[in-house]
Amino acid sequence: MASELEPEVQAIDRSLLECSAEEIAGKWLQATDLTREVYQHLAHYVPKIYCRGPNPFPQKEDMLAQHVLLGPMEWYLCGEDPAFGFPKLEQANKPSHLCGRVFKVGEPTYSCRDCAVDPTCVLCMECFLGSIHRDHRYRMTTSGGGGFCDCGDTEAWKEGPYCQKHELNTSEIEEEEDPLVHLSEDVIARTYNIFAIMFRYAVEILTWEKESELPADLEMVEKSDTYYCMLFNDEVHTYEQVIYTLQKAVNCTQKEAIGFATTVDRDGRRSVRYGDFQYCEQAKSVIVRNTSRQTKPLKVQVMHSSIVAHQNFGLKLLSWLGSIIGYSDGLRRILCQVGLQEGPDGENSSLVDRLMLSDSKLWKGARSVYHQLFMSSLLMDLKYKKLFAVRFAKNYERLQSDYVTDDHDREFSVADLSVQIFTVPSLARMLITEENLMSIIIKTFMDHLRHRDAHGRFQFERYTALQAFKFRRVQSLILDLKYVLISKPTEWSDELRQKFLEGFDAFLELLKCMQGMDPITRQVGQHIEMEPEWEAAFTLQMKLTHVISMMQDWCASDEKVLIEAYKKCLAVLMQCHGGYTDGEQPITLSICGHSVETIRYCVSQEKVSIHLPVSRLLAGLHVLLSKSEVAYKFPELLPLSELSPPMLIEHPLRCLVLCAQVHAGMWRRNGFSLVNQIYYYHNVKCRREMFDKDIVMLQTGVSMMDPNHFLMIMLSRFELYQIFSTPDYGKRFSSEITHKDVVQQNNTLIEEMLYLIIMLVGERFSPGVGQVNATEEIKREIIHQLSIKPMAHSELVKSLPEDENKETGMESVIEAVAHFKKPGLTGRGMYELKPECAKEFNLYFYHFSRAEQSKAEEAQRKLKRQNREDTALPPPVLPPFCPLFASLVNILQSDVMLCIMGTILQWAVEHNGYAWSESMLQRVLHLIGMALQEEKQHLENVTEEHVVTFTFTQKISKPGEAPKNSPSILAMLETLQNAPYLEVHKDMIRWILKTFNAVKKMRESSPTSPVAETEGTIMEESSRDKDKAERKRKAEIARLRREKIMAQMSEMQRHFIDENKELFQQTLELDASTSAVLDNSPVVSDMTLTALGPTQTQVPEQRQFVTCILCQEEQEVKVESRAMVLAAFVQRSTVLSKNRSKFIQDPEKYDPLFMHPDLSCGTHTSSCGHIMHAHCWQRYFDSVQAKEQRRQQRLRLHTSYDVENGEFLCPLCECLSNTVIPLLLPPRNIFNKLNFSEQPNLTQWIRTISQQIKALQFLRKEESTPNNASTKNSENKDELQLPEGFRPDFHPKNPYSESIKEMLTTFGTATYKVGLKVHPNEEDPRVPIMCWGSCAYTIQSIERILSDEDKPLFGPLPCRLDDCLRSLTRFAAAHWTVASLSVVQGHFCKLFASLVPNDSHEELPCILDIDMFHLLVGLVLAFPALQCQDFSGISLGTGDLHIFHLVTMAHIIQILLTSCTEENGMDQENPTCEEESAVLALYKTLHQYTGSALKEIPSGWHLWRSVRAGIMPFLKCSALFFHYLNGVPSPPDIQVPGTSHFEHLCNYLSLPNNLICLFQENSEIMNSLIESWCHNSEVKRYLEGERDVIRYPRESNKLINLPEDYSSLINQASNFSCPKSGGDKSRAPTLCLVCGSLLCSQSYCCQTELEGEDVGACTAHTYSCGSGVGIFLRVRECQVLFLAGKTKGCFYSPPYLDDYGETDQGLRRGNPLHLCKERFKKIQKLWHQHSVTEEIGHAQEANQTLVGIDWQHL
Repeated sequence: MASELEPEVQAIDRSLLECSAEEIAGKWLQATDLTREVYQHLAHYVPKIYCRGPNPFPQKEDMLAQHVLLGPMEWYLCGEDPAFGFPKLEQANKPSHLCGRVFKVGEPTYSCRDCAVDPTCVLCMECFLGSIHRDHRYRMTTSGGGGFCDCGDTEAWKEGPYCQKHELNTSEIEEEEDPLVHLSEDVIARTYNIFAIMFRYAVEILTWEKESELPADLEMVEKSDTYYCMLFNDEVHTYEQVIYTLQKAVNCTQKEAIGFATTVDRDGRRSVRYGDFQYCEQAKSVIVRNTSRQTKPLKVQVMHSSIVAHQNFGLKLLSWLGSIIGYSDGLRRILCQVGLQEGPDGENSSLVDRLMLSDSKLWKGARSVYHQLFMSSLLMDLKYKKLFAVRFAKNYERLQSDYVTDDHDREFSVADLSVQIFTVPSLARMLITEENLMSIIIKTFMDHLRHRDAHGRFQFERYTALQAFKFRRVQSLILDLKYVLISKPTEWSDELRQKFLEGFDAFLELLKCMQGMDPITRQVGQHIEMEPEWEAAFTLQMKLTHVISMMQDWCASDEKVLIEAYKKCLAVLMQCHGGYTDGEQPITLSICGHSVETIRYCVSQEKVSIHLPVSRLLAGLHVLLSKSEVAYKFPELLPLSELSPPMLIEHPLRCLVLCAQVHAGMWRRNGFSLVNQIYYYHNVKCRREMFDKDIVMLQTGVSMMDPNHFLMIMLSRFELYQIFSTPDYGKRFSSEITHKDVVQQNNTLIEEMLYLIIMLVGERFSPGVGQVNATEEIKREIIHQLSIKPMAHSELVKSLPEDENKETGMESVIEAVAHFKKPGLTGRGMYELKPECAKEFNLYFYHFSRAEQSKAEEAQRKLKRQNREDTALPPPVLPPFCPLFASLVNILQSDVMLCIMGTILQWAVEHNGYAWSESMLQRVLHLIGMALQEEKQHLENVTEEHVVTFTFTQKISKPGEAPKNSPSILAMLETLQNAPYLEVHKDMIRWILKTFNAVKKMRESSPTSPVAETEGTIMEESSRDKDKAERKRKAEIARLRREKIMAQMSEMQRHFIDENKELFQQTLELDASTSAVLDNSPVVSDMTLTALGPTQTQVPEQRQFVTCILCQEEQEVKVESRAMVLAAFVQRSTVLSKNRSKFIQDPEKYDPLFMHPDLSCGTHTSSCGHIMHAHCWQRYFDSVQAKEQRRQQRLRLHTSYDVENGEFLCPLCECLSNTVIPLLLPPRNIFNKLNFSEQPNLTQWIRTISQQIKALQFLRKEESTPNNASTKNSENKDELQLPEGFRPDFHPKNPYSESIKEMLTTFGTATYKVGLKVHPNEEDPRVPIMCWGSCAYTIQSIERILSDEDKPLFGPLPCRLDDCLRSLTRFAAAHWTVASLSVVQGHFCKLFASLVPNDSHEELPCILDIDMFHLLVGLVLAFPALQCQDFSGISLGTGDLHIFHLVTMAHIIQILLTSCTEENGMDQENPTCEEESAVLALYKTLHQYTGSALKEIPSGWHLWRSVRAGIMPFLKCSALFFHYLNGVPSPPDIQVPGTSHFEHLCNYLSLPNNLICLFQENSEIMNSLIESWCHNSEVKRYLEGERDVIRYPRESNKLINLPEDYSSLINQASNFSCPKSGGDKSRAPTLCLVCGSLLCSQSYCCQTELEGEDVGACTAHTYSCGSGVGIFLRVRECQVLFLAGKTKGCFYSPPYLDDYGETDQGLRRGNPLHLCKERFKKIQKLWHQHSVTEEIGHAQEANQTLVGIDWQHL
């Protein structure tokens, strides 16, 4: 298909490229009818440029469009070459003082919490960093895209509206000047013409609805039959559905379908087929048929290619206009004029209106283009912003209805621009007064909620998904209302008052529809069948909470408005009540000679609703009357006399009784919906406008009526009237009714009622109720939250109510009441309550939930005990009430109250006859305490002429009336003081009596004589002493008891140790064998320790006993016994890698014999150190496998381990493992034969070995050639002189038992399988290589960790590491016994040949490309395979020593060849020491052998220093290796941290301190070897600068450097676009912490195929960067992601903390985040220790939800 198109495309190009923009523009300038000319030009050229085939070529199309279509317009507009014209315009223009940068998705935005007028005022990063706000309290969030930066907008900031950059532009703004003065007349005219034509064209073509014909003036002459099948985006269908449908409809591959789907999702539409009408129509019908089953079908249109072409150009035009107006404010002004000019059709005919009103018909891409244009034009020009705001408000209802029926998200709707307009205070005021905006918004909202019941209340029944979806959309209207109200007016005009009150009326209508909605009736007998719908009503309530608060704030700011609003609200409440009080007959209640009339109403039988917004609003306004003192200034304007208190309190009281009954368990059968409603009613999100206001309403009522009347009504509503009005009812009641439930219910109700009274009197911390200010209210909230337990900042914020600006006001007061404790490596910072605040604690604080209350009580009593105080929790001293509420306190001394208290105390005194509860008593005591405190305050604040009317003390001292003569309350308290069953409350009663005496004394203070006082105090003193003595005695008894218990425990422990002696013995022995130092061996003390060679220190063998964790049997580790194994985990690793880009093409053919020094990928083994019998482990693993197969049939989830890959969890510690290492004795002692002869020196030894190798190779060749001529054979035999004592036909016997051999093979095969990623094959010749490699790599990585942490080499290693290294080294040394002898010998020959050249091995790597430690381990461990056939008496130890010396020398040459010669100025001229001169001599030799290509000779001192530094890691690794191989304990000198230990290491490894001596001693053979090394072609290439090498010592790998401030990361990520989908912003940018690449995670666009599966970008990256393991930071979520393989992953806490020591995963709180170095080090340490996979395993075991996540798609 492409080939057919090519010539055609080229032909087009030619004719188009010949167009000249200048000529066309010239033609236009002459034209009489410009519109027709331009339209003809477009009609001719647009279809030739755009949409020429099935796939778009955006670069080419844009280039041609610029040349043929936009070029002429630019020429026409400038009247000259635009390259000169536009810069001129730019110079004449004054730069704007507004920033106006439009945010991209995910870009960081900043809002200042101190200066922003509301939270929608944000700055871009650049402006923020240059503003004063960076030192204030700010909030950082990531933008959802689409808003713009408010820098320079003076209405958005209380101070600092400009950043440094935009401040420069403010100097000349005197008055609003007309920007057109900078343009010449003719430019203005031309611009006007071209803008008018082009803007009209774009609007017309974008809103065009016919699919196959164009507007008349754009029709072409010849029309082709080419159509597009255009698929549109919707928010109903999922990606999967769309991809599947497309594959069927246009039979494309999955990759193409994914591409289509991604584009549709991003741009809102995409053509999926190109061809003639029939062909496209067919695809359309398939798509519609396939997607219409469950939901409405996908939207598909078959459109003529020319229409699509014009629409594409229309979009291009709009973005072109956006960029052109950037050159000059004048051009912007003209565009605004053109856009808002009324067309010929009158109302709504301007271009801007037409675009807005067809918003929901446009696709996503078109919407965002024109929204951007509006933002950069209309919203940036202050004059036109106002005009646009008016148009927006006029069309508000239509725009919102379009949005509600449309299914695109809010950010793609033009309705979303409301946030840019309504939050500007001046615009909002103007729209309220001129357009009556408030009423419009509320009416629009009401129109969308049409379901009402018979009383006209909202009804949210049958809340289907579709309705929920609609309801969510409608809620955005509430958000708009919030924006309008967010900044309160400072001065009011009469129109504003009038329009606000009209809006207030509309709002009351809304609340009226909510008053009493969702009424409920108690279920009796059987459980409710269908849970009623309750969420919608509460969602509405929650959304409105802030609006209600803001309405009250507006009312509060003007006295006239407040009075009017109060009257209106009262009238509406009367209407609500008038509706349903009829038909309830009145009854009369009387107690203690008081009587009151009320209606008969039973909460437990009638309907009751929790939604009472009108009453609550009235309560709020009533408080404002008190707070603003309007109530005292203009009482005559207020209808206070008309208020009927019983009516006011009726509904709130019912609501509180409902809560009490739910707590008492009377509404159990109403199901969860009711429980949830009660929960939210008290919840911090709603309580401010629900529960709190109900309390206020009751306080209002009580303050206006006789407290006795109120209490009787309350008793009646609580259904407790009988109990307290009839004497002895309680006694009868408890004896008659044996039903426990009812008694229990009544008790709870009484407790709840008393609690309510406590709240009514005690809750006076709202400004207006009590004489307090707002900060005291918050202080009190915080004190009570922290009384429960110390809390983190975020917990505290969650428990405090937020205002409309998302502020709680906590920061301003927290310092006064709490101390901050910083966090450690885990956990978070905590606030603890200051001890002096404890006295303000109120046990019955009204925002405590039940659980919190008991926790707080427990915590406070505990504190008091610690401070040796009594444990009473008396009520705190309260601030006085405001005058309007002052009469509230009388409830405490009213007759009915005293009667209730007396009755309950009476029950407690005769505690057996009655059903009563301790918490009931506790509440009564609290109330008495409150009354005493109150009286005390009154007495303290009394002035001369006033009499204190609050006489509680007298009333409680009076006994009851004549017939009954019940004792006084005081008397009963004194009786209860000594009741044994009230131990807990003793302290409280004592406190009450003490306070009572104090108050009484104050009353009598003036006349009494001092004598009485002293008596009183003496009495008190003595009682206090008694108290003290009693306490002391109790403490003493407690101490003795504790000591006794401790003694018993230690006795039991001793017994246990005696009985289980062996156990303890064995643990001690194990410890001895695992610790690196064997202090008890006598040999060690007085001689130097040598780890290898003929002089190796002989250590007496330790017997080792171990216990199997599965069968608990103990066994000695022996050669011939059954195998014991350690659980181990083998993994590929790139932690030490210096080159991550290497990739093994074909693992089946790859030869890993030589490790390159860049360590690009190694095999690391770790172990948890738990030991099992091999057969026990086999059984355990089989059962795990069987279980897995069963489980796979049941459920298809992953486990945290992958059984098919041989993974299992250690049975003891659940550590992830995938194989086992056998435990062995030191293998060298088994193979070491006697040494009875003189041992050869290095030169002789190399010769001997070379001969042996030659003989072996000769024999191998023999075996491989077919023996045709036997005669020849025998001749050859004679030629081959076998070296003396060498018997190549000898095969040693394997000393190990069968089970040990099997385990050697098992672990070897596992290492081979994992390390090379191949199928297991125990015969493969590469198995031994992989085992040696894993041993070397693991030792290298542990040496790295120790060096990085500056720990000594043989310091106390963790037990599991020590065991792992020992077992791994011994295993690697014994593995040759189960491999084929000839294979191991072959490996040895090849390794040896890389140092000592030999004719038969060609193509070996040059000395610069071999990692010497891997080479050393390979040579040492393969050597026994050769040595076992040598009977000439050369010992293994000698071989080890010579191999080690040879490799060390090769390493020194490596270091010298690659050492950098930058001179440090410290060139020491003084006579050099021997090491330095020796090194210089060696360097000269090298210089000579490399043909002088080596750099000039630096100083000897410098050379020796680089050799020492470069060889240190190698020496340390070798020391570890030989220590574990030969079991020689390490010298004590190396066990201490500090110095470099170079000499000690040399001694331990039997090296001379001057390493260069090695060369001098063996100069005869070394010189020829060095010469052969230096003649390698690779060495020459390096010296000539043609290739790189690794330098020594290798730098330690670290994770990348993270910025200190998190927002720079967010910024970096927001500039990152997905590499696959052209320039689209990535949704989940993820940073690899190992290499620093940014990836586009969790999206279809970046999925790649890996081993036959589709995986996400991160998983794919782990394979290339970390050989399967990855550490990532998800930038938008601020969380660390660990991945291992395809099925394993977990989230880890990020290293960024806010100032309160907390992480913020998901960036929900938006506090500034800073890097915590310690936590980052911890992550780095996990990586260095190869513990990432283990960490994931533990996380997945602990948290099952992690297992269900598809990690491979991240």
